[in-house]
Amino acid sequence: MTEPAWLTVLTTTDSEEKAHTLARGAVDARLAACAQISAPVTSVYRWQGAVETGREWQVLLKTTAGRYDALEAHLLAAHDYETPEIIATPVVRGSDRYLAWVSAETAPTAAL
Repeated sequence: MTEPAWLTVLTTTDSEEKAHTLARGAVDARLAACAQISAPVTSVYRWQGAVETGREWQVLLKTTAGRYDALEAHLLAAHDYETPEIIATPVVRGSDRYLAWVSAETAPTAAL
């Protein structure tokens, strides 16, 4: 199977402010072309032997497969969760113009 050229990457955090910080940081660093923040969701999960329920904000980032490792490293460094959710889903189809825009906006820039 061929590796996808584009990805959507999902992470969550426990406040709207933190979600904006993660989104803005990734876009500012050209690791994502766009980030969408979803209103609070209720997450139910097992953590350290107990079932927990928490309110979280989802951040969905659009990037290229080539920028994934740098985006993951950025999210791990910027995130305050011990084990943050970072899941990449391949984009199997999309409009040519949109995907070209994602590629252009995440292309590393030359050092100034």
